[in-house]
Amino acid sequence: MMIAFQGQLGAYSDLACRKAYPGALTLPCETFEAAMEAVHDGKADLAMLPPENSSSGRVADMHALLPESGLSIIGEKFSRIEHCLMAPKGAVIGGIKRIHSHTVALGQVRKLIAGLGAVPVVEYDTAGAAEIAAKLNNPEDAAIASALAAELYGLTILRHNVEDFAHNTTRFYVMARAPLHLPPDTPDLMTTFVFNVRNVPAALYKALGGFATNGVNMTKLESYMVNGSFTATQFLAEVDGHPDQPALKHAFEELAFFSTEIKILGTYPADPYRLAQRAKA
Repeated sequence: MMIAFQGQLGAYSDLACRKAYPGALTLPCETFEAAMEAVHDGKADLAMLPPENSSSGRVADMHALLPESGLSIIGEKFSRIEHCLMAPKGAVIGGIKRIHSHTVALGQVRKLIAGLGAVPVVEYDTAGAAEIAAKLNNPEDAAIASALAAELYGLTILRHNVEDFAHNTTRFYVMARAPLHLPPDTPDLMTTFVFNVRNVPAALYKALGGFATNGVNMTKLESYMVNGSFTATQFLAEVDGHPDQPALKHAFEELAFFSTEIKILGTYPADPYRLAQRAKA
């Protein structure tokens, strides 16, 4: 199996692919679009792409790309993000003056940066930052990346788990060319979809009412602009269940009265991590 991801070898997405599918090959891609295209072209069987992180929130690019990706979501995976501070051999923590990483990763290690009095340097990718630090080979330049990146690029890990919050977790969609065909009575299913509402008063309130009256649990609702227009808003939502289950089917029928478009992006099993979190709640 070949799994496409955004980033280069050693990126957190690469690590997530290897953990979720042991033994699979991973295909690094420069952009989310390139990873999706790799699946379309048959270069990869799956793509693992992140829609959100528990510390940083949603990944805006993914939300914009999902509706027109032409791919189906067939699963979700949660991956604990464990940031490591790494530098060339011989470097010491007290001598670090610059820390390279992706802007999101740098935002998740603010306490470390402040404590060291270092200057954050934004790079395009965490693994790419590790490669840059290795090439600079300067004991004053460190990187924030995964332990896998340190191994791949020959860096020494100066400190493990430097993230500000211990719950730092990224969620990934598993995407494929064809949707899963699951029986409606399969337990613990999720359905992800996008929709637009008509430009009438209380349209969103009325559109969502059907989910409440039919007892459907909505776990996610996010809005974003369409084509840069302030008047055209699209919503991405996730609910429990299968579209052919009576409750969800009726909810979608009510949604259709107030929506100009509904597109189901995938129905798939909830990840065990999600189920464990619900059990604790």
